[in-house]
Amino acid sequence: MIDPRPTPEEVTALFTAADGSFRFARWERPIVPVIMGVDDDSLPVLKGAIEAVVASAGHKMSDMDPELGVNLMVFFLRDWQELAALPDLHHLIPGLDDLLGRLEAADAKQYRLFRFEKNGAIRAAFVFVRLTGEMAEQPAETLALDQALRALLLWSETAFAEQSPLVADPQGNALLRPEIAAVLASAYDPLLPSASEDPSHAMRLSARATLKLASAEWSDD
Repeated sequence: MIDPRPTPEEVTALFTAADGSFRFARWERPIVPVIMGVDDDSLPVLKGAIEAVVASAGHKMSDMDPELGVNLMVFFLRDWQELAALPDLHHLIPGLDDLLGRLEAADAKQYRLFRFEKNGAIRAAFVFVRLTGEMAEQPAETLALDQALRALLLWSETAFAEQSPLVADPQGNALLRPEIAAVLASAYDPLLPSASEDPSHAMRLSARATLKLASAEWSDD
């Protein structure tokens, strides 16, 4: 569990893959999302949650990416094979059939695929969420907050395996955990690089996150 004052070691773990390699990346271009697989009533809630996470990061959204059109594609589905029927998805994701086979074999509930700029920053992201079990019972806003957070940075695949990045407020509404929100906002500090494979980057994130949390507590007092 990450402490309210995230240490460099704890932040390092958030961006360290299973093979031990450290890799950090954030977005540079404004985020242009499209959401598929939900009814029209849910779209404003989902988009509003994504906007909230992007604002929390201090980043921007846009109506159009001049090069890609949209750059954050979020798919909600009940079965992985639903993706096989989507037109043109094979062109966007080479090896889609093999990927679907692996996801089915693992009984995966979610999957994210990133594309990167030449400098290593995130260029585009595909987010797939299979609405089954606990996933299907979560409110739309909670799902969107969780998935938006996971798409805003290149977190480790085990970053939130033991503890959700969300917490409920006294009214039961989902919010980003304060320490995770602080790391997210620190990651988008314009003075920091958009991508890094140097573990010492975690020290800079930790220091900034700690200052943000201390500043928030001082304001509350």
